[in-house]
Amino acid sequence: MPASASAKHLTSIELGRIRRAVSIARLMDTAVRLPVIGVRIGADSILGLIPAVGDIAGSLIGLFIIDEARRLGIPTHKLARMAVNLGIDAAGGTVPLIGDLFDVYFKSHRRNVGIILDHFGISEDELNRRV
Repeated sequence: MPASASAKHLTSIELGRIRRAVSIARLMDTAVRLPVIGVRIGADSILGLIPAVGDIAGSLIGLFIIDEARRLGIPTHKLARMAVNLGIDAAGGTVPLIGDLFDVYFKSHRRNVGIILDHFGISEDELNRRV
């Protein structure tokens, strides 16, 4: 099946859910490019600097993305993979200092959105072109 064939069957509500998840993941993981080193960071990296509360907040937002995936009908084994990604991010983020660097590179929200996009056979560029 061509990549865009399954995407043609998505309703406007489903496309909205996917777009919302992509936007949240972008905000949380890759919103800003750091000058000089060129690494992209997001709110998750900044929140991670706040002991305990920051990691919990990032995880709750990650659970929202997983819930959107569930509402979209993503199979259980993919939801489990998404939960593992979020768990790794949460566990890694709890280690002082090293956890903050881990948050910059692991980007669980983007990984999870990638699972959603892959499931529907749609790229982020194609999603942005759809009306």
